[in-house]
Amino acid sequence: MSGWETGPDDEETGAVMRTVVRQLKLWREAAGLTQAEFGAAIGYGEELVSSVERGRRIPRPEYLDAADEALQAGGKIAALKHDVAEVRYPKKVRDVKRLEAEAVEICSYNNSVVDGLLQTEAYARAVFSSRRPPFTEEELERQVAARLARQAILGGASARPMFSFVLCEATLRRLIGGKMVMREQRERLLQVARLRNVDLQILPLGREENSGIDGPFRLIKLKDGATVGLSEAPLTSRVVCNPKETTVLDMRYGIIRAQALAPRDSLSLIEKIWGET
Repeated sequence: MSGWETGPDDEETGAVMRTVVRQLKLWREAAGLTQAEFGAAIGYGEELVSSVERGRRIPRPEYLDAADEALQAGGKIAALKHDVAEVRYPKKVRDVKRLEAEAVEICSYNNSVVDGLLQTEAYARAVFSSRRPPFTEEELERQVAARLARQAILGGASARPMFSFVLCEATLRRLIGGKMVMREQRERLLQVARLRNVDLQILPLGREENSGIDGPFRLIKLKDGATVGLSEAPLTSRVVCNPKETTVLDMRYGIIRAQALAPRDSLSLIEKIWGET
């Protein structure tokens, strides 16, 4: 396991990391250690220590724990883990995660891939691996970790939001990652569909009417009564806050739900497709 992740990709991350690496460097220098000596003490190479102190790498929790112990910081360095955790993932993911934390209901329609909140690790890895131009290995691991971290909202505290997912049948049949990956992914959907705060519906390919033909989108309904829309397109994602536009998306989602199979029938279809593999 490496002790770092890829470096800052936005202003907020950069500001936090400048503070973190400044503290790490001050503690190391106060201890009279060179980067090579410090690296040997915590089990990492000099090059990696240098990259962290230059802000090119985000230290993982185990790196900070090792640094705290080696420098006898009494928990002061280990305490930085909270700040680093807040900026570890890409900004877009952090922003969505914050919105989801304030949600009372999350509605999602997808006709291309299984919604990110429902993806298994293997499926998510296959989705991100298909990107062109490809991610580096470090970027790939960061994206997968960020996606899995967001899924904690599904099985969290009792105050968790209600979820409504509508997936096009194509997302169940498209062999992303291969047959075994898809079998595991369908099993995951069967598990999630049985949660009391989740409605999972499938829009069959045989339906003549499909109001979601324009592509995937999400509605996040917040505690204060506001609704935020999220839409994805190649090279960009769009946050929709204008009430006129969110009303249109809400109306469209309602129609899509009506066009889809009921949750019980959707579960039967997933089981049928699962049994075919």
